[in-house]
Parts: sequence; structure tokens; C-alpha cells
Amino acid sequence: MARLALLLVPGLALLLLAAHFFRAGLVPFAGLGAALVVLLFVRAPWAARVLQVALAVATLEWLRTAWVFAAARAAADQPFARLLVIIGTVAALTALAAWTIGSRTGRRHFHNHHLGGP
Repeated sequence: MARLALLLVPGLALLLLAAHFFRAGLVPFAGLGAALVVLLFVRAPWAARVLQVALAVATLEWLRTAWVFAAARAAADQPFARLLVIIGTVAALTALAAWTIGSRTGRRHFHNHHLGGP
């Protein structure tokens, strides 16, 4: 069950990121986000590090997106609390995905006992 979560949570986070970029018309970034899912099945320490960095950057992208969208809605005098909750939840899921890669189960999966995490 833990290994399923290890693959499912980061996979979902990467696919959501790919959809985000695709919707914004950034097709190369969308392709990169979707392609990173393959690294979940590469059981090597370097793959874990690439995934952790990508998911950390993705978390920052979600926070940036929340800020930009909320500011635009606030400037238009429209409600933005629900938007912040939704995008904030996606950012938290993405951060959790990065943490999952460095967890004990992640270290075992990627054959790396030197990755940071509990």
C-alpha cells in the first residue's frame, strides 16, 4: 500500500502540473511534466532526486499561480478564497509528493538510503 501511494501521489501531482501547463499553452512544459511520470519507475537514486527537485519547483509554480490568479480576481473585485483553497490544496499535494519520494518507502523504492526524509 505504501509503494502504491509512493507512485500514485507524485504521479497525480505531475499529471496535474502537465494539465496546468497545457491549459496555459505551454505544451513543451506539459510534455515534460507528463514525461517525468516515467521516472517513478526508474529505481535509481538520480531519478528520485530529479523527481524531488521537479516536485519542489512544481510546488513553487502552484504558489505563484495562486498568487497571480488571486491578485487578478481581487483587482476585478471578484471572490478568490475558493481559488486559493483549491490551488493551495494542489500545492500541498505536490509538496507531499516531493516528501513521499524522500520517505523511507521512497528510499527503498529508489535504492537510495542517503535521500533526506524520515
